Amino acid sequence: MQFIDWTIVALYLIGALAVGYFYARRSGKSTEEYFLSGRSLPWWIAGTSMVATTFAADTPLAITELVRSDGIWRNWWWWNLALGGLLGVFFFARLWRRAKVLTDNELIELRYSGKPASGLRAFKALYFSLLYNFIVMGWVINGMSAVASVTLGVGRGWAVWGCALIALIYSTASGFWGVVITDFFQFILAMGGAILLAVLAVERFGGMGNLLEQVKSTVGFQTDTLSFFPSVSSGGESFLSGNIFTFLIFLSVMWWASHNADGGGYIIQRMSSCKDERHALLATLWFNLCNYAFRVWPWIIVAVVSLVMFPALGDDPLGDKAGYPRVMVEVCGPGVLGILIASFLAAFMSTISTHLNWGASYLLNDVYRRFIHPDATERHYVWISRGATVLVMAGAALTALSMGSIARAWEFIWAMGCGIGPVLILRWFWWRISAWSEIAALASSILVTITLEVIACIQTIKAGAEYALFSSSPVLFGLQLEIQHKALIVVPVSIVTWVTVTMLTRPEPEEKLKQFYQRVRPGGNWPTSWKERWGSVPLRGHVVNWILGAVMIYGATFGIGLLIFGNGFVGMSLLILAVAGGFIAVKRAGFSEASDLSG
Repeated sequence: MQFIDWTIVALYLIGALAVGYFYARRSGKSTEEYFLSGRSLPWWIAGTSMVATTFAADTPLAITELVRSDGIWRNWWWWNLALGGLLGVFFFARLWRRAKVLTDNELIELRYSGKPASGLRAFKALYFSLLYNFIVMGWVINGMSAVASVTLGVGRGWAVWGCALIALIYSTASGFWGVVITDFFQFILAMGGAILLAVLAVERFGGMGNLLEQVKSTVGFQTDTLSFFPSVSSGGESFLSGNIFTFLIFLSVMWWASHNADGGGYIIQRMSSCKDERHALLATLWFNLCNYAFRVWPWIIVAVVSLVMFPALGDDPLGDKAGYPRVMVEVCGPGVLGILIASFLAAFMSTISTHLNWGASYLLNDVYRRFIHPDATERHYVWISRGATVLVMAGAALTALSMGSIARAWEFIWAMGCGIGPVLILRWFWWRISAWSEIAALASSILVTITLEVIACIQTIKAGAEYALFSSSPVLFGLQLEIQHKALIVVPVSIVTWVTVTMLTRPEPEEKLKQFYQRVRPGGNWPTSWKERWGSVPLRGHVVNWILGAVMIYGATFGIGLLIFGNGFVGMSLLILAVAGGFIAVKRAGFSEASDLSG
């Protein structure tokens, strides 16, 4: 880092903090302004903010881990989630905007009744704002500290606490207004930095063709290293440990079983902040296109470059994830390195600020205002929200100091909520789902996942190794349980549990169900008289749009990838197919139906 690099980083930080200061007064007017920007955002701001939120400093490091350890195809670990994201676009974006809730947990007491509903609301608020947020933010801080330790030469502890302090100051002052406005510019900076690094890295080898030839000659090259899909005969001695089995589980189970099956907390927050239902749908569609098709390829390119530059990273304390920042240091000169560091800070701050604001919204709206102090002023609630932000940040920084693999942390988070996905989907469309259904699904997923992690901890200690969070996998019956195996344990156990509990407990009172349907009008398995009175959109039309959306997302994703890797004809054909699928899906979405778009 030269003087010009430090200057670029300092200018970025000053600009970001200035935006936070500018919006501090506006966000402090009310909790709706502080957490939802007054429900007035256009789709392009809300959608870009969704993308920026999921683009953190840890993300390219985790992608590098996946590519270096298993190959490009391993990105199906999260590529599969596009199918669930498209459910959010065509099934749920309008419904969330219609519900007019401040947080998604508030929907629990709109849909369910009594003590089970209030208890579930409080538990989910505390679980996601604290435990879930601590883990997610911990891996994000770890990612940023890894970059800082490699590129700036500072200690990991100093890097963690320095990054935490920057994010805390910015997020506490600005509220959701500052989050989404800075997200827009931060995404441009972060994406621009990732593309710049990828271009410089490829130029170092004289073009993509030369790079790919050198990758194939590296010591660690595998059959599936450069493949978008796994081969049938690779990845393990048995079918259960092979790559094709992993891929099949990703594609058949993980996207619908996720706790984000009906949108996901901070995505729902942005749906709810849009000015109307049309903007909510378009924002979510834009997010999915950018998230899965556009942003991943610069990271994959750099990960491939790292295989040639640094074929072995076993002696690095950061492991394979060190490949990304090491490439940064290797190919970036003065000025360029400063831009790259600023882009990483932009990605880091956009994610951290979102999780702080989102976590604080749960603590404020679903715990403090709901159960502790329901009659205070809006000004009082805003200050409590700022205090909650500090609490969340402190817990996240402490978690980061004891966390192992970023990729395994992703897997642990998914597993803890993977059984609840079907309930989150069906609660909109089937009257029989109750609060006890959701409680049973979440509790069983958490219990089984934590049990597996405890087994991993005990086995690691017995083997004489040092245990770190998410650093190892349990072994049962001679098989090392990776995320695909855990899915086949956690999901069936959870489904059997919640279906049984649903059938053995009473349904929600009819009056509560009627109030919910009247406000949201979701369609599905509800009384015909309610549909005739308040309206309903047939779900089969949404299914067709969902399929067309999948054609758009995956056509764009692999079309771009094939163009980058030299298959121009097939890549361009997929891009044309993607454009056609997206055009038809948006046209079919029915924006002309005024009744479906009313706020």
